[in-house]
Amino acid sequence: MTRSRSQRNAPTIADVARHAGVSPMTVSRVINGEAAVRAETRQKVEASIAALDYAPSAAARQLAGGEDTRIALVYSNPSSAYLSEFLMGSLDRASSLNVQLMVERFGEQASVSDMVAHLRRGRISGIILPPPLCEAEAMLAALAAESIPLVAVAPGVPREDIASVCIDDFAAARAMTDHLIAQGHRRIGFIKGNPDQSASERRYQGYLAAMAEAGLPVDAATIAQGYFTYRSGLKAAEAILAAPNPPSAIFASNDDMAAATVAMAHAKRLDVPGDLSVCGFDDTPLATTIWPELTTIHQPISDMARAAVEMLARMVRSKKLAPAHEWLDFMLIRRQSDAGVVKGSERS
Repeated sequence: MTRSRSQRNAPTIADVARHAGVSPMTVSRVINGEAAVRAETRQKVEASIAALDYAPSAAARQLAGGEDTRIALVYSNPSSAYLSEFLMGSLDRASSLNVQLMVERFGEQASVSDMVAHLRRGRISGIILPPPLCEAEAMLAALAAESIPLVAVAPGVPREDIASVCIDDFAAARAMTDHLIAQGHRRIGFIKGNPDQSASERRYQGYLAAMAEAGLPVDAATIAQGYFTYRSGLKAAEAILAAPNPPSAIFASNDDMAAATVAMAHAKRLDVPGDLSVCGFDDTPLATTIWPELTTIHQPISDMARAAVEMLARMVRSKKLAPAHEWLDFMLIRRQSDAGVVKGSERS
């Protein structure tokens, strides 16, 4: 069905959040009538809803036949930039489909059984798991035991028995490494992601494949372990740059670690990209809020979240739980943090 001009231009939860100066999660809590919102904040959000003429229920009933679906987004991602993008996409699509979205944080000390029981008490119809929970075996097993529909977002290696939304991490990392090689770089460092996530290994293997195809050696001293956090990126970049023969480029497995690499380079009085090219992965807002702006792989995080909400709503409403798998495209975004190697300047 083609949407009318007025429907396409209708305000979203994100618009309300910006108008009120709060997070999309707070707007969702106000709309859902949750108690954990201060009275002053609630009034501010309600005023913005009125000012923008935001009507989630009416729009949702028109698009979803008036059927209510309550799903949970359970997260533990340490990257606030990634999570922000994911929330924006989830809340936006949930609003248009008349899906009530419950956002829950799963902390390091949290109990899987307690979380599942909590979700059951909340009358949840289905669950979305972004990384790293998309591959947390204890969580997946507990949800399977309860027969709770779920969609895993961004697992590096999708499981046949679990619905998923993904990109090809291997191909994306290979494309970025090929890009650096084409710029004349021969010594390219790599910062790995969290070893508990298969996407990390897929990105590393993509890097190795590109280096091997180009006939370039991989020096163990220019490879460092990170954990998708800014702080781990600082430590990894420091180790790589301290190598006897440091690389002319470093490819980090996410933007947080790439941003940390840029900071470490600056601390060592290295020019980026004159002395060191730095590239990231994800294309979160962080990529364009640091200097120089990051060359990175655009992973369509918001679109993946939207697709996951739509897939899960369709599974729940149709009562068909056969897992589907949707692959979205990535894109290499060239900005200012990488440059070609001046002939003769590359370290041997």
